[in-house]
Parts: sequence; structure tokens; C-alpha cells
Amino acid sequence: MSAETQADAADAADGSGTPEPVARDTGDRFVDGRGPPVQAAFFAGRLRKAVGRLIRGAGKHLATLGIALVAVVISVATWQHYVTAPWTRNGSVRVQVANVAPQVAGKIVELRVADNQFVHKGDVLYVIDPFDFEVAVRVGKALVDQRAADLVVKQAEFDRRQHLSDLATTPEEQQIYAGNAAQAKAAYEAAAHQVAQAELNLKRTSVVSPVDGYVTNLLLRAGDYAVTGVSNISVIDSNSFWIDGYFEETKMARVCVGDRAEAQLVGYSRPIMGHVKTVTRGISVSNAAAGTQGLPNVDPIYTWVRLAQRVPVRLAIDTVPPDVPLVSGMTATVTIRQPSTTGQTWLDRFRMTFVDPVSDLFGAGRPPRPDCLQAISQQRPEVEVLPYAREPAVPPAEKIAPGLTPGIDASPRLP
Repeated sequence: MSAETQADAADAADGSGTPEPVARDTGDRFVDGRGPPVQAAFFAGRLRKAVGRLIRGAGKHLATLGIALVAVVISVATWQHYVTAPWTRNGSVRVQVANVAPQVAGKIVELRVADNQFVHKGDVLYVIDPFDFEVAVRVGKALVDQRAADLVVKQAEFDRRQHLSDLATTPEEQQIYAGNAAQAKAAYEAAAHQVAQAELNLKRTSVVSPVDGYVTNLLLRAGDYAVTGVSNISVIDSNSFWIDGYFEETKMARVCVGDRAEAQLVGYSRPIMGHVKTVTRGISVSNAAAGTQGLPNVDPIYTWVRLAQRVPVRLAIDTVPPDVPLVSGMTATVTIRQPSTTGQTWLDRFRMTFVDPVSDLFGAGRPPRPDCLQAISQQRPEVEVLPYAREPAVPPAEKIAPGLTPGIDASPRLP
């Protein structure tokens, strides 16, 4: 402890340490220069407090405004993504299935495919017992030979009658032989057509695949009886896969033919890329069905709650990731990618980003994109034609000698 401090303590102990007033200058400072000015320090402290309160208040307001703006942006983005954006979880993989049915009936003697086996177009699926059909071909050919011989005889008789004089024959006789020749010709042509049909039926005993694809749900086995026109084997066309997305009608204003699309299957992270091919132009309406007495059957609804109908949109598949299999019936999340904003003005981009979502929020709805319906109306039908059997031309009857004719000395011998 210093000597000065000890002296002050002694003065305080004997009661003689009461400090005397110290003179101040006109600047409100102590004469000896000790300590800060009282009023300046007071005002400086209040100023610092006011500035601090102002900064803290401005910071709170700015933070509140920032949080509000972030909340608005998140709300608009969430609304646009989940309510107005053209996407749906209600999608499924679809495919064309060829239901193969035999065109002839018989017992299956050979089954050449297994379940889920890949087959090419034209591959034999199974074989029907061909014995009856081979016999029909042989019988038909024999009948053709018989009709051909009869035709040649009848035609020769008619030709001879045409060269006879009126004294050797009568008009009635000529007409009879002409009719016999015409009937023989018709019988020969009918027999030739029957042979063509028998040969075609024999060929149809080998049932082939009409498409490239996979045999599925195979329940057929050798020994089963195949019935004409009853399908007994199904082949999935591997080149016909597509995806159907069922979009709410509130999102259809932003779906156009040709738009890029993505479909993500459940359980797979890599999406399938494609484009909008067609938009269904009609769905079933329950109110259109008449009641039991033929009166309109109108379902009651809630005035303030309306469920949006779902419209099927067909997506053509462009690319499939190598590790993603296509199985008909799989569930997909479908997203329609909007066209690029390149070339649009900032006003159009602002309207699409902010004005349209707000319009959707208040029920006004956004305007449909131009040329969507025109693109649909300009579609061209896809014609699919399968090869089919054509009836061959009737061959001419072979020339045989039906009897003695000028220049022939003996009756011909048939082989």
C-alpha cells in the first residue's frame, strides 16, 4: 500500500478525512484535470444507448423482413411445385400385349417356348398336330386332278359341237355342252381354292409370334387342345412400352404435345427420359349415365370442395437407363419439363415465375400455352399392317386327251 493511501485511511479513521470541494473551470472540468467531464459522459452514454437501440431495432426488422421474404418464396415455390407444376405421382408403365390365338383347332404336340422367354417375330411358339391337315391337302389335290380332267373333257366336247354343222347338231345340244363346260370349269376352280385353303391351314398348325417380345404368364403345355380363335399365349411387345401419367386438370394448361418429360420409377433413382406424345381427349363422366328410369343420374357435390379430375397423358420413351428395367404396371412419378426461357423477355419470365403462381393461388388460373391443341389436331395416325395370306391364282387345267380326236389313233392312257 502506498503512503498516500495509508494517509487517506488514517484521516478517515479519525474523522478528519472529509474531502473538500474541488474547484472546476468554466469547461466543467476539474481544476487539477482529474476525471472526465460529467455532462459529456452522460450525453455520450445516452447517444450510444440510442444508437444501439436503433441498430437492434433495425436488425430485428430486417431479420423479420428477411424471414418473411424467405417464407413467401418457399410458399410460392412449394405451391408451384405441388399444386400448379405439371407433375404427378400417379403414373404407370404400359405396354402392348399380343394375345396369340390359333387359327386352326387341334391338339398341341410341341411347345417351343418357356415362361418369360424372349422371342423374335416369326419364331414358332407351338405346333398343332398336322395330320388331319396334311390329309386334307392330299385329298384336295386329288380332287383338283379329277376336276381338271372333267373340265378338259367337257371343254373338248363343247369345242367339237361348235365345229359341227347345223345338220349334225342342234342349238339345244350346243347349249347343253356349253353349260357342262362352264360347270366343269367352276368345279375345277372351287377345288383349286379348297387346296389353297387346305395348304394355308396346314401352315397355320405352326403358331408363330407376331412381335418381338417376352412370353408372359405361360400356362400352356403340350397335349392341350387349341381352340380356333381362343388366345392361349401372351407375348409382350418389347418395342411398344410407354408411360401414362394421370395429371390433374388444374395442371393441364402447362402440358403440351412435344414437351420433355421425366419418369422416375419407384425404387430407381435414375429417371426415364421421354416426351409428351398424346393427350387423352375424353374420360368417363358418371353423370352421363342414365338412371334406372332413364332419368339423368346427377351425383351431389360439395359447393366449396371440388376434386380435380385426372386426364391421362401418354409419354413416348426416348431413353432408358441401362440399370432400369421396364415392367408393365410399374409405378412412376412423371414430371413435365417446361420449355426453355431462352429468348423470352424479363417480363415474360417474371410473369411465369411470380404472377402465374399467384393467379393459381387465387383461383384465376394461368393462360394455356399456345399451339397445344393445334399440335394435337395435326397428329397423323400410325398404321400397323401385319402380313396376311393371299389366295394364289388358279392354275390352268392340264391338257389331256379326253377321247379320239383328229390326229390321234388310240385312246390316251392316264398315268
